[in-house]
Amino acid sequence: MPNPQLSILVVDDTKFSSAVIGHTLSQAGYSNIRFASSAMDALRMHEEQPASVMVADWLMPEMDGLELTTRIRQTDEQSDHYTYVVLLTAREGDNVLGEAFDRGVDDFISKSSMNEQLLPRIYAADRTSQLINRLLDENRLLATNNAQLEEHNLVDRLTAIGNRRYLIQRLADVLRNVDSRGGACCLVLLGVQNLPTLTERFGPAVQQEVLRGTARRLQQLVRPTDVVARVDENAFAIVTIADEAADLKPASFRRLHDGLNLKAFKTSEGYLSIRAGMVLCTLTNRQALPDAEALLEQVESHLGEAYETNLITEAKLG
Repeated sequence: MPNPQLSILVVDDTKFSSAVIGHTLSQAGYSNIRFASSAMDALRMHEEQPASVMVADWLMPEMDGLELTTRIRQTDEQSDHYTYVVLLTAREGDNVLGEAFDRGVDDFISKSSMNEQLLPRIYAADRTSQLINRLLDENRLLATNNAQLEEHNLVDRLTAIGNRRYLIQRLADVLRNVDSRGGACCLVLLGVQNLPTLTERFGPAVQQEVLRGTARRLQQLVRPTDVVARVDENAFAIVTIADEAADLKPASFRRLHDGLNLKAFKTSEGYLSIRAGMVLCTLTNRQALPDAEALLEQVESHLGEAYETNLITEAKLG
């Protein structure tokens, strides 16, 4: 059974031909039929309301059916839609048809056999256009759902701790709290300097073991109220708070630094040691507090210095 609401656009500069096609389609039960007397009119109508099927004459003045098909494909690409294009032609030959298929034409109707070919071709176009546009709708919905899931995803899959998005959200909350209520907070960044070397030598499986081990050890070394997250391929961050900035000096984090650098990790390749660099930045409401993401990026810019000195590096806001 035909779909009465199938959107069909008939493009022909000959009124008689358009009338014949329109009558045949109406008799078959199709009601959503529009007519354009030129390719430019067809493009305008298609932009206003995309057609599911377009039946167009190949030879038209100003713009022929092939150029019209190219323009329709460009419009559809922008709107995530598919129009099934059928050209009316008196031309024959594989070379001619091959060029048309290359330009995006879906099917042809021979003008000499239009009475016999029109409805079977339209029925096929109806089924195909519905299928393709349904797939496009499903892909669009899937992309939207994936974007929403990604937007709400706050967990690092490998280590099962927070990810960069989680860290930025929690850091923003802490900064607002310090700004309004006082006290101090500290952002601590830890980078595993020799992770690329370990990966090259032992492979990605050991790399993952080291990263998971680092995450577990950090959770053991920090307080339950501290925020721990993996913020980059080989970097972790911690957000901690205190009543006074004096409680968040570099010496306060020596245990954390030594806990990563002086105690090896057990892996499937034996015990492996890491070289971890540490950068921290302590803030109070006695200064203008930065945006959370900008703060993280600024602290990250000091990680190279921490690697070079092997010391706990204190980042000062400019």
